[in-house]
Amino acid sequence: MSDMLPRLKPNPIPTLHLVPEYSATGRLAEVYAKTKAGLGVPWMGVVAMAFAQYPRFYERLWTALAPVVGSEAFADACRKLRDAAEAEAAGLAPSALSKDLLGLGYSAEELDEIRACNEVFSVGNMPYVLMATLARLLLEGQVWTGTGPIVATGTAQEAGPKPTLIEPHHAEAELTEIYRDIRTTLGLPFVNTDYRAFARWASYFKTAWFDLKPLIQSNSYVPSVTRVHQAAVSLSQDLPNVTGLTSDDLRAAASDDASLDEVLSVVRLFQWLLPGLAVNVACFRTQLM
Repeated sequence: MSDMLPRLKPNPIPTLHLVPEYSATGRLAEVYAKTKAGLGVPWMGVVAMAFAQYPRFYERLWTALAPVVGSEAFADACRKLRDAAEAEAAGLAPSALSKDLLGLGYSAEELDEIRACNEVFSVGNMPYVLMATLARLLLEGQVWTGTGPIVATGTAQEAGPKPTLIEPHHAEAELTEIYRDIRTTLGLPFVNTDYRAFARWASYFKTAWFDLKPLIQSNSYVPSVTRVHQAAVSLSQDLPNVTGLTSDDLRAAASDDASLDEVLSVVRLFQWLLPGLAVNVACFRTQLM
């Protein structure tokens, strides 16, 4: 199935019209809250903010996902996807940074705080990857064939506190340059939430990013991310399609919001970038092991 959905970055990158959480009001704020509660995450990912700009499309997608995200099948898919990302990160062999950070003056407790922040994204990115992958599958005319009963996990995933984010307008000159370098290196017009959360510890983040950057630029990186992409395609396709959502359903909903090409381009962007983000966060985790 992954051969039918190759990893694909849209060119040109679509223009995004994002409303950050702190600015969302009314119906949009309700959609954001519903998404976070349903996925059990403490932040509204950029992917979901982008999708929410197409309300009919996003409502149709979410209606199909809502009964699935609390199931054992979804939890198992998220675990397997995280395992895939962490295996690829280990293969890229990022440096061990804990000793260097202790030398900079970080305490063991502070490193544990960074690890806890990483855990938020190591867990929470996986639902977003699966959501974006299913959306792309259906918008590109594929069939969501997963079957099977919905077995609830029995315990709701705890969202935990929302990480503190250092937004671009908060950043001083050095961090502003790091954010620019992230955008340039990744070929993206924005900085994902994960990096803005890690930037709370500015000297840690500088060290971690400049250790990760050469790995991103290595010949091993794209094949590693591609394998995570392939795992996401397989795992999302196997999730039970209990509402019977079809490609025609989702394409029609998207076309009610904008041109199908526009919505598909946005979906492709996030389905392209999220497996790489998962690997990058896993590399940050490996640095602190």
